[in-house]
Amino acid sequence: MQREIISTPDAPAAVGPYSQAVRVGQLVFTAGQIALVPETGKLAGDDVETQTRQVMKNLSAVLAAAGSGLDRVVKTTIFVTDINDFALVNRVYGSFFSDNPPARSTVQVAALPLGAKVEIEAVALVDGAE
Repeated sequence: MQREIISTPDAPAAVGPYSQAVRVGQLVFTAGQIALVPETGKLAGDDVETQTRQVMKNLSAVLAAAGSGLDRVVKTTIFVTDINDFALVNRVYGSFFSDNPPARSTVQVAALPLGAKVEIEAVALVDGAE
């Protein structure tokens, strides 16, 4: 089975030895997205809610470039620097997955790149998958 590297200017560019996403067969695996605004390369705000909204926009852009979308996500992993922000992150996250949300794990980490407060990665089905 071949790997297809996914890249889009509508999400932050990879700044290291990784891809925005990799498509394998009927699945796409995204890199973790933080709240960088693609046009500026800067974090979208200092609060976790604003950052979570930007993360979800970035994730959506990467999925679209792979022929998928948030409605096709089967699993996410959320990384937060403060588990006390979980309720705020959950509220914003939930607004993007109102019906039949994917499986999810959430973990607190010591730090995220550029001082981000939240990072989310996803696995999703691509067009043509049942």
